[in-house]
Amino acid sequence: MPSPQQARASASAITSGKTAPEAAAAPASQLRALFDGPHLSPGQRRIAQYLIENIAEAAFLSITELADRVGVSQPSVTRFAAAVGFSGYPALREKLQSIALRTLASGPGAAEEDRANELQAAVDAEIENLENLRRDFANPEQVIDTGRELSRSTPLTVLGLRISVSLAEYFAYAARRVHPDVRLVTLGGSVAYDALLQSREAGGTWVLAFSMPRHAHETLTTVQVARSAGLKVALITDLALGPVADEADVVFATGTGSRLVFDSYAAPGMVCAALLQAMTDADPERTQARLEEYEQIADQHHFFLRD
Repeated sequence: MPSPQQARASASAITSGKTAPEAAAAPASQLRALFDGPHLSPGQRRIAQYLIENIAEAAFLSITELADRVGVSQPSVTRFAAAVGFSGYPALREKLQSIALRTLASGPGAAEEDRANELQAAVDAEIENLENLRRDFANPEQVIDTGRELSRSTPLTVLGLRISVSLAEYFAYAARRVHPDVRLVTLGGSVAYDALLQSREAGGTWVLAFSMPRHAHETLTTVQVARSAGLKVALITDLALGPVADEADVVFATGTGSRLVFDSYAAPGMVCAALLQAMTDADPERTQARLEEYEQIADQHHFFLRD
């Protein structure tokens, strides 16, 4: 009998040619697409990130109010509007308002949100993150293409430092079932540098990196080392705009749950699962052979309880 992973590998391929009905991109995704093209200064990135995180309110602020909220000058806001392709702040605000009004029209009622306790509100926030990710996945091409590249990279390095270790460990554990050489890096500094250089010398071409809040200086430095060594970087993070994202070749930006003391990672975890699925689709013969071999070993050594 096939394992659950084997069954899902054959039954849930995302490269089957099925196309999801066209859906409007999530508001945060629309804003990231709007702001992602130009090379923005650090101050302009602060404005962009504030707009992404506070679109429902920020879209209706005057230029003075927005500058005060972000902590920049009014001319900085004007230059930001020009940098992202608008004639001035009024034209940018008109675009922001159109996005915000669609968000408000489709969002849950304020009264319902008020009735939720803190734990329910945290779950609601994660549901919203997943709904946004679902809209992003209406076009799965970036996931499919990146999964194919990660599958071809031998070895494949998975990088996660500090709070991002848990996601990196999950991805690496699962990827080893379908990929012959996965190398996990969870320590920064010279240890990480050695691992990255060895991976490149061994023929590796890609690193999958995780950068969750609070974003660590050592993650940025390690990603820069990977790039300088000739490795390409796919990044799973919550920020499409920022120093780490600027260093990556491919960025999967999705929200984290931030309503409680420590963040939760429902949407980033789903991105991990999607990339793993894309890796299995990229080489189905290898996937099937490796899963069958693993199941034989698991049965022989009684790895798992019989539920």
